[in-house]
Amino acid sequence: MTQLPFPLAEEPDHATTERGRKLFAGNTDFLKGVVAMDGLPPGDRIEVCFAGRSNVGKSTLINALTGRKGLARASNTPGRTQEINFFTLAETHYLVDLPGYGYAEAPVAVVQQWQALLKAYLQGRANLRRAFVLIDARHGVKVVDEEIMKLLDIAAVPFQAVLTKSDKVKGKDREASLTRTRAALAKHPAAFPEIILTSSEKGDGIPTLRATIATL
Repeated sequence: MTQLPFPLAEEPDHATTERGRKLFAGNTDFLKGVVAMDGLPPGDRIEVCFAGRSNVGKSTLINALTGRKGLARASNTPGRTQEINFFTLAETHYLVDLPGYGYAEAPVAVVQQWQALLKAYLQGRANLRRAFVLIDARHGVKVVDEEIMKLLDIAAVPFQAVLTKSDKVKGKDREASLTRTRAALAKHPAAFPEIILTSSEKGDGIPTLRATIATL
């Protein structure tokens, strides 16, 4: 049987799963919110960032990964978060929550300012190992997702698609969403050739994503 492009990531073996579990069992704390490049913490740790359009479930996913419900605060107002939020993970990693894109209920000048910050961050962060681009499994890749993928291509930052809310879509609808996502990823040279399917509510895919981060 022909291998699908961008297959779903397989569940890691026991040892790798444990490595991910132990990493995320360590202390995780909010470090700071950054609004300018001179506010970035030292690039002395392995760093991964999470990008996604507004209300894709980014904060919820970070909370599920760390097992701390209130660590990353979800906003009911799309586009409200306009800072790059840094979290320490154990003594070795940074988790970075990027501003949600699309539907920003903010003045144009403010939106342009944080978009510029986002570009500068992606192009200037040498310790950034991978970006995780979150995509709503119910809808697949949207135009705003394509924009962030293009930006990651230009910055030469490897990125991996993470489908969120997978418990909300089943059967043919899920396959259709995956097909659209695979077609979109195929156009981007920085795309990592595996997709991780997650549900923060059910816990699906959380061990796989933890293990992926732990083994970078």
